Amino acid sequence: MSADAGTLIAQANTHDYTILSLHSLSLNHFRNYETARMEATPAPVVLTGHNGAGKTNILEAISLLTPGRGLRRAKLSEINNCHSHANWVIAASVHGMQGEVKIGTGRDPEPGDNPDKRIVRIDGKPVRGQAGLARHFAIIWLTPQMEQLFQESASAGRKFLDRLVFSFDPDHASRVNEYDYAMRERNRLLAGNADGAWLDALEQTMAETGAAIAQARRHTVEHINHAILSSPLSFPKAHMRVSGTVEDLLEKGMAAVAAEEAFKGVLKDARRMDAGAGRTLSGIHRSEMHMIHVEKQMAAQFCSTGEQKALLLSIVLAQARAGAQWHGVVPVLLLDEVVSHLDATRRLELFEEICQIGAQTWMTGTDPGLFAGLEGKAQYFHVDGGRVISD
Repeated sequence: MSADAGTLIAQANTHDYTILSLHSLSLNHFRNYETARMEATPAPVVLTGHNGAGKTNILEAISLLTPGRGLRRAKLSEINNCHSHANWVIAASVHGMQGEVKIGTGRDPEPGDNPDKRIVRIDGKPVRGQAGLARHFAIIWLTPQMEQLFQESASAGRKFLDRLVFSFDPDHASRVNEYDYAMRERNRLLAGNADGAWLDALEQTMAETGAAIAQARRHTVEHINHAILSSPLSFPKAHMRVSGTVEDLLEKGMAAVAAEEAFKGVLKDARRMDAGAGRTLSGIHRSEMHMIHVEKQMAAQFCSTGEQKALLLSIVLAQARAGAQWHGVVPVLLLDEVVSHLDATRRLELFEEICQIGAQTWMTGTDPGLFAGLEGKAQYFHVDGGRVISD
């Protein structure tokens, strides 16, 4: 590690917030890696190599250290090494929200009825479910596929927003899962001979978790918007807003408890309509994220591809800065092929912002020359056919 990188890390450790980082990563039977191990410092990480070498696979592995299906949203069976019959396993040592911890996760060798079940271990001890991961580690990622976010359905924007919330609120994932389970059970009951008392209980759960989810989304958006407006970067400034059954009530000034009761009433009144539709027509599962280009006062879906990418990048950077200011935690950033379409000025601005925030940022690219400006401030690895070589 260079002297400059060491100075950067020492400065980061003096902040009054926690900067999350990954120290070591081991892969077994994961994608194109039979086995691989790498060690890193809290400084930015640059992964270079030709297309198909396995750079994004490393980012995907890191993303699986948090709840969910990772940055590719792949089925667990799709992640196995194609030349091996063994199930994939990831082991990592991280500096997390609760200090140093070892995280292990992989495809369950005895999945039972669920072939896409994965196991999680924290410091060697089995953990039920994945929600516990959110109490230790937080990651935000940006991939080329996400540049289509504005052209996709509302669910894509909603998932993007919820990932931003996860890094602020570790309990958000549990609430979303609890809401989804209650909604599925309600739909099932409505399709048969529904029991009124059981429906009341399920709708109470949906109302309580739904109000908490809506509040968390609104608070996250408010803090990110504030961080974007105060940013000195020349990136286009985005303004985010979330709308929906519960969010709209909160935006009008209704108290959270009152919004919860109102949502419960909406669900009860809609039972017959929802039964006919075979699904729940109102709720936080149908909320929408809206984004505008502030300078142009234009909806993001009508902006150019380059502007859309810059808007997303400005949100991710603002999320990291807002995390430090509001929650006292700077998440790890995963930026896949992020610099390839940025001009030289914006690349340097990006690198400067990353170093100022202090976030451990993992970036990939085919051309090492695109990362000029990070010399002495980052650690470099070359990826080639399932091998990771420190530069």
